[in-house]
Amino acid sequence: MARLNLAMIHPFKDGNGRMARALQTLVIARDGILAPTFSSIEEWLGRNKDPYYAILSEVGQGAWHPRNNALPWLRFCLRAHFQQAARLIKRNAEIGRLWAEVSKIIVANRLPERMELAVMDAAFGVRVRNSVYRTEHEISDVVASRDLRKLCELDLLTPVGEKRGRHYIATRKLRELRRETADTRRAADPYQLIQNTSQLPLPGLV
Repeated sequence: MARLNLAMIHPFKDGNGRMARALQTLVIARDGILAPTFSSIEEWLGRNKDPYYAILSEVGQGAWHPRNNALPWLRFCLRAHFQQAARLIKRNAEIGRLWAEVSKIIVANRLPERMELAVMDAAFGVRVRNSVYRTEHEISDVVASRDLRKLCELDLLTPVGEKRGRHYIATRKLRELRRETADTRRAADPYQLIQNTSQLPLPGLV
């Protein structure tokens, strides 16, 4: 409600949306809920901007109307919090499945465990650089170069650029492995789930 009221009062020339979202997180944190998993729905809103603006328009009607029914807004926020938490649980499971597959490859080839992290970074779109890799693992440039070259030979990384500008990205094989371990199912609507059960557990916690 604090977020809705600030957004509708619109007291600032700019940044009202950001301030309203920060205020909601603050109110939740003051109630003892500090984990970002449960106190923030920023990521969810980034993927659902149109429904967000639509519900503000429906409830607020362009200005602060304290007598309007705020129930649709409350339901919207609760759905967002549930689906954001469910998404993070699903993401952790995806990372675990992919890491297990990457680990199998590293172990099968009798390679150092440190190489797993470089492969995981590339799988999730991070550019792997020799300088960063050797700093993270406190190894020499020679060892780092050897590790990255081996990962290229295994068709997990592919080099881009030359000399100091060189970095490594995921190969098609690695991208396919990530797709195979991904979960593309959309997070459930809690209001549909609750029609069939007296309890509403988050996926992965049952």
